[in-house]
This record gives sequence, C-alpha cells and structure tokens, in this order.
Amino acid sequence: MGTEISEPLILDKESIDDGAGIESELVPEWKDQITIRGLVVSALLGTLFCIITHKLNLTVGIIPSLNVGAGLLGFFFVKSWTGFLTKLGFQVSPFTKQENAVIQTCVVACYGLAFSGGFGSYMIAMDERTYKLIGADYPGNRAEDIKNPGLGWMTGFLFVVSFLGLFSLTPLRKVMVLDYKLTYPSGTATAMLINSFHTHSGAELAGKQVKCLGKYLSISFIWSCFKWFFSGIGDSCGFDNFPSFGLMLFRNTFYFDFSPTYVGCGLICPHIVNCSVLLGAIISWGFLWPFISAHAGDWYPSGLESNNFKGLYGYKVFIAIALILGDGLYNLIKIIYISAKEVCNKSTKQSKLPIVNEVIDNESSKVLAEQRKRDDIFLKDRIPTWFAASGYVALAAISTATIPIIFPSLKWYLVLVSYIIAPALAFCNSYGTGLTDWNLSSTYGKIGLFIIASLVGSDGGVMAGLAACGVMMSIVSTAADLMQDFKTGYLTLSSAKSMFVSQLLGTAMGCVIAPLTFWMFWTAFEVGSPDGPYKAPYAVIFREMAILGIEGFSELPKHCLALCFGFFIGAVLVNLLRDVTPKEISQFIPIPMAMAVPFYIGAYFAADMFVGTVILFIWERINQKEAEDYAGAVASGLICGDGIWTIPSAILSILRINPPICMYFGPSLSS
Repeated sequence: MGTEISEPLILDKESIDDGAGIESELVPEWKDQITIRGLVVSALLGTLFCIITHKLNLTVGIIPSLNVGAGLLGFFFVKSWTGFLTKLGFQVSPFTKQENAVIQTCVVACYGLAFSGGFGSYMIAMDERTYKLIGADYPGNRAEDIKNPGLGWMTGFLFVVSFLGLFSLTPLRKVMVLDYKLTYPSGTATAMLINSFHTHSGAELAGKQVKCLGKYLSISFIWSCFKWFFSGIGDSCGFDNFPSFGLMLFRNTFYFDFSPTYVGCGLICPHIVNCSVLLGAIISWGFLWPFISAHAGDWYPSGLESNNFKGLYGYKVFIAIALILGDGLYNLIKIIYISAKEVCNKSTKQSKLPIVNEVIDNESSKVLAEQRKRDDIFLKDRIPTWFAASGYVALAAISTATIPIIFPSLKWYLVLVSYIIAPALAFCNSYGTGLTDWNLSSTYGKIGLFIIASLVGSDGGVMAGLAACGVMMSIVSTAADLMQDFKTGYLTLSSAKSMFVSQLLGTAMGCVIAPLTFWMFWTAFEVGSPDGPYKAPYAVIFREMAILGIEGFSELPKHCLALCFGFFIGAVLVNLLRDVTPKEISQFIPIPMAMAVPFYIGAYFAADMFVGTVILFIWERINQKEAEDYAGAVASGLICGDGIWTIPSAILSILRINPPICMYFGPSLSS
C-alpha cells in the first residue's frame, strides 16, 4: 500500500489538434497498434518504474503519478529507434499515437503491480522481520503467522489475483466512457499528452522535454553516486543524515537529506499535498511525540526500546492508522454516495456532477464528426460479454483453488465470497475514480483485511486478513486502471481491444518484473529494518491492522485509544470541511491522508518534498508556461536518476562492497 498521488496534466486544446481534424485521420487496425518494439520498450520502462515504485513504497509510501515520465520516455525510445533504422536505410512502420497509448498502458499496468502487489504493505507484513519488530510477546502476533518473501509464491499469487479485475468491468466500458461520460482525469490527461506528442508543435516540445529529463536524470544519478561514497556502514553516515537545521531538530528527524527522489516528488505532487505532509511532520514530531515522551514512566514504561509497541512507537503507529482510516473511510462513503446519486440522476436525466458534457450546437459539425469517429472506433472492436464473463468465472475458480494452497488459513469459501462481491466494489471504485481521480483500492483492501481477520479469528486470522487484502486490492485497482485506459484509448482513437490486450500484457509483465525487482531490494538491503534506508513503514501498519481486527484495543498504551479516536474524528471533520467550504478556502485545508505519513516515518522527507514545492511555486511565479511544460520532465528526471542508481547500489551491497567514507555529524567537544 501507498498513498498514490496523481495530478492531471493540463494542455491547451490547440496542442491536441494543430492540423487536420481527426475525422480524416487513418487509424490502424487493433493488431497493428500492438508492436514488438512497443512491447520491448514497455518491458524496459516497466522495469525502471517498478524499481522507482518499490523504492518509494519501501521508504515513505507516497507514490506520485509517473505518467509524464513514462509517456516521454516511451515516445523518445521508439522515435529514436525508428529514426536510427530509417537513417540506416530500413523501412519502418510509422510511430502512431495508438502505439504510444498501448506502450503507456503496458508500462502503467506493469509498474502498477509494484504498488497493488503489496510489496510495501500486506505482502511484506507477513515476513519474520515485521513479526519480530512488533514483538514475539505481543498479543495476537503469532510465530505461525509468518510467510517470508519468496519469488515463487509471490509470482504465483500475482498471476492468480491480478487478472480478475480486468474481466470484471469490461462489459461496462460503453456505459462508463460513452453513456456516463466519466472524465477519468488521469486517463484524459494521459491522452492529451499522447495526442500532443503526435502534432508538429507537440513533437518539438516533447523533444525539448526529453532533453530536460535526460539532463536532470544524469545530474540525479551522478549525485546519488557521489552521496554513496560518504554513506559508510549503517544508517548514521552521509548526506542522508545531514543535520541541516541543527542537531536538536535532527534528533526529531527534521533535516534535509538531499534526496533527488523526494524533491522530484515535491515537484510533481500538488502544493497542498506537500504542505499537508510538512504540517503532519510539524504536528507529530514537533509537538505530539515530544509531549508524549515527556510522560514516559506515567503513560508507558520508560526505558523501552524504540520499536516497542507498549511505548512511544505504539502511539506513532496507531495514531497514523487512525488518520489513514478516518480519511479513507470518509472518502469511500463520499464517493459511494456521489456515485449512487449520479446513477439516480442519470436515470432521470438530471445530471448535476462535473462530468464531461459535450454540447453540440449548429456550428459544431466538426466536433460532432470527431465524436462520431471516436465512438465508432471505440465500439468497433468489441470484447464479447460472454468472453469477459467466462474469463472472470474461470480465473475466479483457479484463484479460489490456488490461494488456499499459498495461504492455508484463507479458506476457499472466503475467497469465493470475495470474488462474488468484488465486481460491485470494483464498479464503485471505478466510478468514483472516473469522477474524482481518487483510486481507493487500498481502502477497500483494508476493509477486507479487517473483516476476514475478525471472521477467521486468532487461529490464522492475521495471514488470512493480509491475503484477503491483497485479493481485494488487486481486483478493484486493476479494474479502475483499465477504465482509465479505455478513456485514454477513446480520446487517442485507439481500439478498445488493443487497450484491453495491452493491459493484459502489461499485467503479465508486472507479475514477473515486480517480484524480480523487489527481490533485488530484499536480497541487497535490510528491508523492514527501522534503522535502515528501506523501513517499509506500511508493513508494520498492515500487520497491526490485522491484529486489531482479532484482538481489539485492549493492549494499547495509556490514552492511546482516546488519541486515536480524536485523530480519526479529526480526519473526518477536516475532510468534511474541505467539501463544504468554497474552493478558494478549501484549497488551503490540509489532506489528512498526506498528514498521516510522517507521523510514523519521520519529518525528513517532508522537508525534501517542501523544497520541491517551493522550487515549483517560485518557478510558476517567474514563468508559468515554462513551469507547466518542464516541471514534470525535471521531476521525472530526478526520480528516474535516483531510481537507476538503486541498481548499481544493490549490486555493490550484494557483493559486500561498502562505501569507503563515513561522514558523520555530532556535537563539538567542550574543551
């Protein structure tokens, strides 16, 4: 699990179409939209973005939208390849926007499994390291509920759960995209980006953006390499532990750690997200944790280890859980209400929600012709309902038989019930995503975790709940992603069948690439260690949620339950305030989900992200157009360069080659 932040890319309408109208555009057959070169590029980019997603998931859990970087790099690689072959005298097929859309879909489907596959949440919550971190004597935390990561079972699990979501809502693609005209903001933004690449002015801008991305990718890679030489052994050396604001604030995790990844995240994420993260860090590490620490010996026994749940560590974890659940449940109920209300409005032709209304007047014959062509192409290559239904039933049967073999405590009838109700939940999530761009798959997963853990009980409930969380997250997440892709395909004149097949191929790639790239982290680094760079913060949170579903709240430290209740209600009220106040006020109200992340992890990455948002804010004030055009490329370059350095860093770690220098900062000695 992670908090996935996406921000729509806004492009001028004329950049989408600076030539002849789409009604005269030749569209290749769906089979021609899927090419060998496109699949090779998709596999390469899928590997890169899986590494980046794992790194973010295992450090802070905030994953920004990487669509701009994926789109730019996909366009660059294929354009470069076709240009190179043309110069050699070979005849190559032209690079169309439909092929570009297929590559984008494939890449996003591939690295999406690095998120929904639970490598930073429910899956790693099962391992022995997380079990020991919580404590062998902690009530409900049993040694029997351990399953360490393994390439075989992780890959098999992903293959049996990741495809069902693709078949669950396919018959409703016309309803969601054409009848309801849902916006799917990220899907629309991706389509606008791809369309702009394939115009003269857009291709010229894309070339400049790729150069910008490459420049900052190189800078980020070189800087990460330079930092490594000073990082020594352990977790207390190097620029990652630079006391930028003094040693006192450093002890409370307030420092700038010179991470290109987090600065890049700050450039991509909306300003309110970055400010919310910083506010959460100030509230928790600036006031709340020092206040609770002052009551050591009264509220909890003093002298406990830093990761003992009966001490301050327990407050950190459970208050973060309360904020996450308060925000997630509020938005879940809100989106279900909005979706139900909109369905009712549709039936009475009284739509009141901000969906796309394509108004056609007497002077809009060109727009009408374009829409007709889009509709015809979208409906031309049908995916038969019987195929989708039989595919779902067959995959559900295989999964129902297989999952209990991997997780014996999750009985077959619980898996079957999950698959019976999953399409309804997938529809709710996909509809809500189309309206608001909020994919709440992790919230549905947590609900499944609590319900199954409490039903199974103390004898295997932890493992059953975590596995059920994975089943539910995979279905609702991939279903929403597929609808986003259908929207992208509709706007780029891509066949629905090619989008569906590319999603299948990307998912198959992800089922192999995501576990392999995670295995690199697992073998090279101490993943899950509270003193290491890859703390996997959500592993402890998800395991504790499963234990809570079984044991209740009896073992929480003093006043912890009251504080959790207060923060849960606070998260609900802050969200309510965001919804009822005017936009000019609500845009300054923080987001509780973003505030929750530093409560448990620390304040250091909040400083980095805030630096990114300050850079973007100043850039926008100096040159708004330039910031719009290049901020995404700069951010993607910073994130990708640091992500690429992870590969040689992991190889050096596996070979037991340590950095030669430990740069350490401490108080000066008194004379």
